[in-house]
Amino acid sequence: MQVSVESKSGLERKLTVTVPAEKIETEIQKRLQSLTSKAKIQGFRPGKVPLSVIKRTYGAQVQQEVEGEILQSTFYEAVTQEKLNPANKPQIEPKAREAGQAFEYSATFEIYPEIKLAAFDGVEIEKPVADISDADVDSVIERLRIQKVEWKGVDRASKQGDKLTIDFQGFIDDKPFDGGEGKALPIELGSKRMIEGFETQLEGAKSAESRTLDLKFPDNYQSAEVAGKPVKFEVTVITVEEPVLPEINEEFIKGIGIAAGTQEALRKDVKDSMTKELNEKIKSVLKQNVMDKLLEINQIEVPNSLIDKEIDTLKTRSGVTAGQLNSQEGGPDAFSSVLEKEARRRVTLGLVLSETVKQNNIKAEPKKVRELVENIASSYEKPQEVLQYYYGDNNRLAEVESVALENETVEWISTQVKLKDVKTTFDALMKPGQTVA
Repeated sequence: MQVSVESKSGLERKLTVTVPAEKIETEIQKRLQSLTSKAKIQGFRPGKVPLSVIKRTYGAQVQQEVEGEILQSTFYEAVTQEKLNPANKPQIEPKAREAGQAFEYSATFEIYPEIKLAAFDGVEIEKPVADISDADVDSVIERLRIQKVEWKGVDRASKQGDKLTIDFQGFIDDKPFDGGEGKALPIELGSKRMIEGFETQLEGAKSAESRTLDLKFPDNYQSAEVAGKPVKFEVTVITVEEPVLPEINEEFIKGIGIAAGTQEALRKDVKDSMTKELNEKIKSVLKQNVMDKLLEINQIEVPNSLIDKEIDTLKTRSGVTAGQLNSQEGGPDAFSSVLEKEARRRVTLGLVLSETVKQNNIKAEPKKVRELVENIASSYEKPQEVLQYYYGDNNRLAEVESVALENETVEWISTQVKLKDVKTTFDALMKPGQTVA
């Protein structure tokens, strides 16, 4: 067998394999000969069919079978011989062959890159650090009060923070349009749920008052039929209500699940929850910083076929329809550009992480895997069933093991670099509105 390798663009390779005619013909003859005792052909007794008849009847089929099998076996033999690691399914092109000739084919595919990992000497990675102040605890408790808000009807002009219940009808070019009508719709002034100007033009309105709002749909509005068009809304205010926050008393505290019912117990419970959330957030940010640094110091070429496959995966996960793409700013091309960038990042990071794990013999410790599964299970009503769900299926457990291995790798890298503490605040790290007790 003769093998030659041609480097195409990037990581693409063209493998040409030539198998001697003798090997092909010998196998073909062997199979044809075996058919003489098995084939059933009209006019001949079993086992008495002449080889010439067998060849005429089955020759083309047997040749095709033999060439297919030899192609498959010699391909893997050839890539092993040439130390190639295919990254995608090869494009096979067999060369037409006459009897007595050598069998030749080419296989074009991309290979995985050879990765020489950058050293961590002198590498610095930022790690956020933050304290939880009394003001941070107060802020979370205030949000808990807001979650328990009650609404009280008022006989005054509305203002930001009030809730209005309204009926409305929209008109474009003085005609009603689909989706432009609402009955008894509650809206909070200042929530910015409606298109720009809708809520602000209702400030100062009273119960039973009617107003006409002259507005314009955003150019990138989700419905392409009305995007960018002027619109008029006829609005009737049914009620105006103001928020009434509960007092922080024993009833309120017990109502959010703190049996002691004291403010001290409330503050301790909230701070414990915030501390757990803060630690998880610090881990998450550090992990992201480690990943970003890995990409920064390891600039590698990656197979386009893997990027294309990842793009398809991201498209499926996004669930974005063709209509939604067209309505977004920049359209399909902009969306594809974003997907290509993210896919390239994911593929590159996956290859670099895999090589880091391999070269440093990093493993997912069973204890850490168990902790992850238990953490997932703790958020369900029946944790034991969730544990059985994962440990009863190797594929499901493998998903958790992959996350555990990634975490172990981040921890290992953190010991190889210099971690720079970056002082921040709880709110700045957690992002306003995302903290829950």
